[in-house]
Amino acid sequence: MTRFRHLAGVAAIALVALGGRAALAESLADTMVAAYRHSALIEQNRAVLRAADEDVAAALAELRPIVQWTASHQVSRSENASDYLTARSTSLQIGAQMLLYDWGRSQLAIDAAKEQVLATRQGLVSVEQDVLLNATVAFFDIRQATERVALQQNSVEVLTQERQAAQDRFDVGEITVTDVALADAQLAETQAGLASAQGDLEIAREAYLAATGRFPDRLDAPPPLPRLPASVDEARAIGQRNHPLIAQAQRQAAAAELGVAQAAAERNPSLSANVQAGVTRSRQQQLTGVGDYDNRNSASVGLELNQTIYSGGRLPAAHRRAMALRDQSRANLLNVSRQISQLVGESWANIAVARAQIGAIDEQIAAAQQAYNGVREEAALGARTTLDVLDAEQSLLEARADKITAEANLQLAHYQLLAAMGRLTVEHLNLGIPTYDPSQYYNAVRDAPYTSKQGESLDRVLRAIGRN
Repeated sequence: MTRFRHLAGVAAIALVALGGRAALAESLADTMVAAYRHSALIEQNRAVLRAADEDVAAALAELRPIVQWTASHQVSRSENASDYLTARSTSLQIGAQMLLYDWGRSQLAIDAAKEQVLATRQGLVSVEQDVLLNATVAFFDIRQATERVALQQNSVEVLTQERQAAQDRFDVGEITVTDVALADAQLAETQAGLASAQGDLEIAREAYLAATGRFPDRLDAPPPLPRLPASVDEARAIGQRNHPLIAQAQRQAAAAELGVAQAAAERNPSLSANVQAGVTRSRQQQLTGVGDYDNRNSASVGLELNQTIYSGGRLPAAHRRAMALRDQSRANLLNVSRQISQLVGESWANIAVARAQIGAIDEQIAAAQQAYNGVREEAALGARTTLDVLDAEQSLLEARADKITAEANLQLAHYQLLAAMGRLTVEHLNLGIPTYDPSQYYNAVRDAPYTSKQGESLDRVLRAIGRN
């Protein structure tokens, strides 16, 4: 089945070439672009960011007038021994209330909401990095699995020839049936390894589909390795400056500081103004006659200054809670900073380890190839057994498989280091695609729009964002 698929793929490429169009391989950049455009996780966190933008608008709205209207209609009836009285009253009132001054409490809420917006933006960048890194992992997993399948297929072909040679030597009496059985066992083991490698390739294809929204057709060779900083200390410094999780934790800590000030300001008084106007129409009707309508108009203007003297411990508890959340944010910032430093160090070490492994494995492959060639020649002269040939072939196969893994680890470690330094983004990688502008929606809603014209503008913004 695998060979049939391979032939079908070759035929398809030939047909495209005959049609005057060359089949293009999918590069790592193409994979990242597909993942960025396909990711539902990015869309989810964009929505979270838009919700945080609306928190700024809601906090700003606290400083604006609140206009409300109230309409009511009441009917009441009273009875005595000889008569009853029915009263009807209809009223319509409209009023406005506006906070004039609260000693900075509302402004602190606005500033805290803005800090949360900035923190959420950094969280979106972190999600973008995770999506691109997952796409990178999927890309290299596909390449590694494909190379392992090719290696196992080649090994099956070689061992098939070895098994036939063993059978021929047995037929002329040079070896025993035990040698043929050993060749059969080694061939079956390699065929099982081929089946396992094909299964790993299918699993890698499914992971690629989940990351990018499509199955891979043909993957291009990896691009040149990204440039590294001069030292691990420089890489750590870059990570501390640029990583979005650190920036997010810094913004969250700043918001928590404002939360403490806001909780303390809850004890301050607040001054508000109110305006109210209304009309009331009432009528009283008795059993013996018809009552007259009574219309009354009313209007009032006032100022109100209030302050909580005793809250039963609620305000002090809120203040202590805000201080605890501030301490939590500070500790989280320190913890995230340490984690990023650890990630940078681990990625740097993985690069060094993979490079050393590749160098050692190259020497191992050269020696194993030479040993395999020698053992085959000696076996042809009767100086070596079939088992010696199979062992040499297995050692060569394992060395080649180890090199495939080491090369994939080296490539991936470079991109893991980029992510740890906060540089695995569409903008830094210059992928050449439109990116999401987090300020576009914020600028549309930060002034708390309320007219239908603004609403239509927001709808256009949302549609445009959805196309990016």
